[in-house]
Amino acid sequence: MLMRTDPFRDLDRLAQQVFGTAAHPAAMPMDAWREGDRFVVEFDLPGMDPDSLDLGVERNVVTVRATRPELEGDREMIAAERSRGVFSRQLFLGETLDVDRIDAEYTDGVLRLTIPVAEQAKPRRIEIAHGNGHKAINA
Repeated sequence: MLMRTDPFRDLDRLAQQVFGTAAHPAAMPMDAWREGDRFVVEFDLPGMDPDSLDLGVERNVVTVRATRPELEGDREMIAAERSRGVFSRQLFLGETLDVDRIDAEYTDGVLRLTIPVAEQAKPRRIEIAHGNGHKAINA
């Protein structure tokens, strides 16, 4: 059976939950990378009800919100280490991404956003007239 800890340790645990630590940040941790013509972001949201997830976009700012509800009932907790409440994180995207075509999927506790690179940001070839012929160069 688990035993209660001393109040100083409980205070330290509460401070870590509110402010986070280097190993366990209070905000939802994420990874982001580019794969060819798309930008991928993954947020760790284990144990969240998919219906509590909310994804919004305003201009080039993506906001992710998730809620883990407080435990109901009158219980005497032996251990309460899982953070509860509303989690929120904003991601500021560059102009080179097409925020109108974001794809989102929540699987196994990971929210994955796939954001295509905007057409105007992709490399393209431009024809330049030279003398009596055309020559293609990268722009």
